[in-house]
Amino acid sequence: MPERHRVATVICDQAKAFELATPVEVFGTDRSYLGVQWYEHRLCAASSPVSIYGGFTIDTQYGLDELAWADTIIIAPTNSRNYPSELLERLVHAHRRGARLVTLCTGTFILAEAGLLDGRRVTTHWMRSDEFAATYPKVVLDANVLYVDDGDILTSAGTAAGIDLCLHVVRNDFGAEIANDVARRMVVPPHREGGQAQFVDRSIDRTSDNDLFADTLSWVEDNLHGDITVDDLAKRSAMSPRTFARRFKSITGTTPHNWIIQRRVHLAQRLLETTDRPISHVATDSGFGSATNLRNHFQRTVQTTPSSYRSMFRLSQSA
Repeated sequence: MPERHRVATVICDQAKAFELATPVEVFGTDRSYLGVQWYEHRLCAASSPVSIYGGFTIDTQYGLDELAWADTIIIAPTNSRNYPSELLERLVHAHRRGARLVTLCTGTFILAEAGLLDGRRVTTHWMRSDEFAATYPKVVLDANVLYVDDGDILTSAGTAAGIDLCLHVVRNDFGAEIANDVARRMVVPPHREGGQAQFVDRSIDRTSDNDLFADTLSWVEDNLHGDITVDDLAKRSAMSPRTFARRFKSITGTTPHNWIIQRRVHLAQRLLETTDRPISHVATDSGFGSATNLRNHFQRTVQTTPSSYRSMFRLSQSA
């Protein structure tokens, strides 16, 4: 039986409660009932108890020695600007030995302070993006996305984007079907499209057509195998095509075309993981029409071919 993947979530004084709870929920809840060898998770800190932003404390038996044990290290955000030097040093050592580093929200500042992000593409909360860019000019900051997967370093934007990134990690490790199951049990979307632009100093006009808009998106999810045009979606939402496209972008942060492609790719992932249907049939069932079209979009989105993806997750399930 393979060893369980070891995850350590590290917290500092004035840590944010929501963000530190997210990895505990995703990785620390035993989900071996899904048929996979679930993670072993530990919450660690430089010293204990740790003061949590909001007026309470958390006691943990695990110290920073756990960072030498972990395969994946998650850095929760903190309101403090004083990062323990021992933490920074241990993060550097962990990165050198090949640990995967994941930051939630402004936890990106901690990795940048450790000198691990120069030349790397990252994100952080949009409200502190200007400060981050000024403080760490050698880091490639993308403040318009919900998270960035840069291989061995993954970073997320504010609060709920931490859920998106943690589910993305599960999806990378165990496949879309397992990640979707975790999302359903948490009652959150398995994957959100768009980026932070949809949240920056902007409120969405909640008019009566929002119900029709939501119904239209649900209809799309059920009909990804068929032909879908913006004109059809606009009619279903009782809008003109131009108004629909503008409303769609303001709510999702992306275009209808890109959103539909993403949903079709995720459907193809599930079919590849859970069925033995030929690639050409998967392409038809997910709305891509041809195997060539599926391969092009799949490669662009998932960074691998449908055949390689299926082989990888079949191997992981049999391990």
